[in-house]
Amino acid sequence: MKQSAVVHYTFLLIGLSLLVFVLHRLDDILLPIFFSGLLAVLLLPLCRKFESWGFPRILAIVCCLLLVILLIVGLVYIFGSQIVQFRDELPILQERLAQYFDQTQQLLSRRFGFEPMSKDQIIDQSLDSLKTRAGGWLGTTLNTTTSVLSVVTLIPIYIFCLLYYRDHIRQFMFRFVAPDKRTSVLHTIDSIQTVIQAYISGLLTVIVIVAVLNAIGLLALQVKFAIFFAVFASVLAVIPYIGIFIGAALPTLITLVETGSPLRAAGVLGVFLVVQFLEGNFITPTITGSKVSINPMAAIIALILGGELWGTPGMILSIPLTAVLKVIFDASKSTEPWGFLLGDISDGEDTKKDKSDDKPGFFARIWQRIRGEHVTPSTRR
Repeated sequence: MKQSAVVHYTFLLIGLSLLVFVLHRLDDILLPIFFSGLLAVLLLPLCRKFESWGFPRILAIVCCLLLVILLIVGLVYIFGSQIVQFRDELPILQERLAQYFDQTQQLLSRRFGFEPMSKDQIIDQSLDSLKTRAGGWLGTTLNTTTSVLSVVTLIPIYIFCLLYYRDHIRQFMFRFVAPDKRTSVLHTIDSIQTVIQAYISGLLTVIVIVAVLNAIGLLALQVKFAIFFAVFASVLAVIPYIGIFIGAALPTLITLVETGSPLRAAGVLGVFLVVQFLEGNFITPTITGSKVSINPMAAIIALILGGELWGTPGMILSIPLTAVLKVIFDASKSTEPWGFLLGDISDGEDTKKDKSDDKPGFFARIWQRIRGEHVTPSTRR
């Protein structure tokens, strides 16, 4: 039964709307599964390596998970001392920040003539606001803590199940496809695995390189807790384009409060801007290459949609999920144009342009006449 284009696209829009609604409502369930899927694909080569050495599959998966846990614990232990020192410095920084706030108020009062607020007024207003919103903040904190604990518990379980039942899941997917098309499906699955592994491994490499470059710049400027801020900003680089700017705000503000020198603070901000320029134009393209070839416009739109749908976790997942969608779109003739739209700019053009068709514009023709050049009939409009 044929349907008109209007009916077809109406049902398509209704289906997409229901899909977005379900994804938003089931975020507590879907987010751990998506993160677990990405990590499971990343650990798959290591798990296969252990299995090739004669390890049983269960033991190989447990070894992979233990290595990840030990790596996380080691990173927390290494930077734990700096975090404790930074916490001890917070009261001093708060006092200096209050002094700068008073000085700024006095300056604005002399310039614009308004009455500055005293510390007591600020404290009273803060306490009133805290009393009003304390219940909401407490509920949000409890919900967030519970959600984080549940996710931390569920992700290793999901990773174990995905790695253990990977052959069963592949056979399940094959049952939806005709036997003559299973080779194409297998190729698509392998491409998805390659894209995810390239993205995550490349991202981890970029984080390490960005952290080293940040640390070199901050140490040269003698910034306190330079290593901590360098790693903090590089980890936030998992949020493309805007993450490193968020990570740069705190060290810039602390340098301004600590030294009282806007020039030093501008230098700190300049370090992060230079590193961001190098990361976006040289480091990431060199490391990831064309394996995750999403054009910047599609990446920005994916970031916005991911943030609206799932918040910060959605922004983190947006780029790899968009890359997976591109691989799926490229696998089918009917959806290949959408994959082309998401992809990076192609080299060259589909149709070559005849140079004889290039005609100079009005000002170009005037410049040719001034220089005494002959204007051929083919170049006239």
